Order: sequence, then structure tokens, then C-alpha cells
Amino acid sequence: MGSLSPWHWAILLVVFVVLFGAKRLPDAARSLGKSLRIFKSEVRELQNDTQQAPSNTTVQSERVEPPADPRSS
Repeated sequence: MGSLSPWHWAILLVVFVVLFGAKRLPDAARSLGKSLRIFKSEVRELQNDTQQAPSNTTVQSERVEPPADPRSS
């Protein structure tokens, strides 16, 4: 019940061809593949950036005094 039989796949394929047309399906698959390649390269680049960043960066904070109460003068 959890997996699709070959008949289910065939029906899905026919529905896609009817909805999108035989001409547009290869173009859609090509642009989907290109988008996935771009996404994977961006994820790899992000991982490389985080690995190259220093792991023990310290944040310098500065104490800020609250403003003086004008009523106390």
C-alpha cells in the first residue's frame, strides 16, 4: 500500500503529459535540474565559508550607561 506500482507510475506519467504537454516536460526537467545544481553549489559554498571562518571568534561588548534621569537634578 505504501509503494507505487508500475500502473500508478504510468497513470502519473499520462497525467503529466496531458497537463504540461510533451514539449514542455523536457524543458521543465532541464530547468529543475539546473536549479538543483545551483542550489547544491550554493550550499557547498556556504559550508566552505563556515568551515574557513575562525571557530573561536570573540565578541567585544561595551558597557553602556543608562541615560541620566532629568528629574533627579
